[in-house]
Order: sequence, then C-alpha cells, then structure tokens
Amino acid sequence: MLRIDLVMMEHIQAQTCHARRGALKNAFRYGVDYVLSDLHDTGPALMSRNRFNLWSLWDRRHGGPRGDGRGLAWFRQVLSERGFPVENAQLLLLTQPSFLWVHFNPVSFWIALLEGKPCAFVAEVNNTFGDRHCYFCAHDDFRPIGRTDRIIAEKLMHVSPFQKVAGRYVFSFDMSGGAIDIRINYENGDQGVLATLAGARRPATNASLLWAALRRPFGAARVVALIYWQAMILYLKRAPFLKTPEPPEPLISDSHTFRRHQ
Repeated sequence: MLRIDLVMMEHIQAQTCHARRGALKNAFRYGVDYVLSDLHDTGPALMSRNRFNLWSLWDRRHGGPRGDGRGLAWFRQVLSERGFPVENAQLLLLTQPSFLWVHFNPVSFWIALLEGKPCAFVAEVNNTFGDRHCYFCAHDDFRPIGRTDRIIAEKLMHVSPFQKVAGRYVFSFDMSGGAIDIRINYENGDQGVLATLAGARRPATNASLLWAALRRPFGAARVVALIYWQAMILYLKRAPFLKTPEPPEPLISDSHTFRRHQ
C-alpha cells in the first residue's frame, strides 16, 4: 500500500455513480467537487475556513450533530474513545465544501492516517430531511485499510424514501498516493444501491476552484436539485415511497469489522 502524503489542500474533481439493484433499476453518474484537508491550512485564496468565501469549510458543519459540529476536536475524541493512537495520526476531512452561502453534503469522510496509511475513517452521512448518522469504520487492531478490505456496518439511518432502514453497508476504501476510490454497497436481500466516489488527488488552486464554480455552478444547490431529480424519476417509475422514521440514537455507531467495544 502506498504512503499517502497530503499536499497542502487537495481538490478531488471526482465522479459519483449510483446504481440501484432489484426489480426496479436506476443509475446515474455526476461530477462532484471534494476537497481533502487537515483543516489547519486554508489553502488557496478562494477557499476559507470558518468564514464566507466562494468556497468554504465550516467546523460547525462537520464532526458532531448537524449544524452544531466541533470539527477535528470531535473526530479526535471519537478516535481516543476507541483506543486509536491519535498522537501519531494525521487527521483529514474529505468533503464537498460550501459554495457561497449554500451547503449540503450527502456524505463526508473523516480519515485517520498512521504512517501515511488510512487506518480508520468515519462516514458522516446526511439526508435531505435534516438528519445525520456517522459510521465508524476500522479493523479491530487498526491495521491499514486496503483496497480489497470490506468494512461492514449496519444501516441505521433513513437516507432515501425509496429504501428501507434495513440491511447493511459494505465500504471499500482505497486511498492511494494519486487517487481516491470509495465504494459504498448498500445490501438488503436482493435490493440495494451501489454508490461510488472516485477521482485523482491534485493540489487545490485558485484556478481549479474557479473552474469548478464555472463548470458545476451552484455547488450544494446543484447537489440537492440532482437528488430531487433522481427521486422524481424513481417516483414516476412507481418505486414504493416510505415514510421518514426518527433518526437513530446515538449519533455514531461502530462497524461490524471493529469489535473492540462490542
């Protein structure tokens, strides 16, 4: 496995693909812009931390309850409670930044590296109903997570009105020196959805961030519009529409692969 060295702040001009399994098929692919940051260096002038800009990262939007996050301090606490050697780790956030004043992020990833290799991550999942649940993913001995490893977690939060809160997520997490390739396979019997996020790792620059704003304007508003567009397609295909249940408690759950506290 390659060592991962973060170059300042990185801009991942990625592709996301969702493919639904079962009797009713649906699939789509879109371009998305993520950044990878240790939240210590704000990077280019068009990107700011905790203040308004063309693009921005806000501590309150990540790490903890939705809208009331604590950023890196929360991730550090989550790791420490599970016995992870935080003092030797590099902690990163992979997320879609806010665009102007608009923010929505279906999934972000908190990543803990040891000797440059990913050894734990938290999938921070948000739905369009204002809820959040976080899935802590690691091996029980915190060995590096390789591209062929499968991290399994029980699905606990309602994400789509067309999928039940049942079954499991199977995470595949490949973070090499040159690219990121994440696969989330939702499995519930013969039903499910495969979601992927893949893109090259390159330094974030004012030019790349300005090009992203021109190429994919409206940022998070575009993401929400695409989610509702796909929901309308499923509705027209007569997919069963389910009521929204209460969000789960507590905020974070451990994957089946991590057994230290189970």
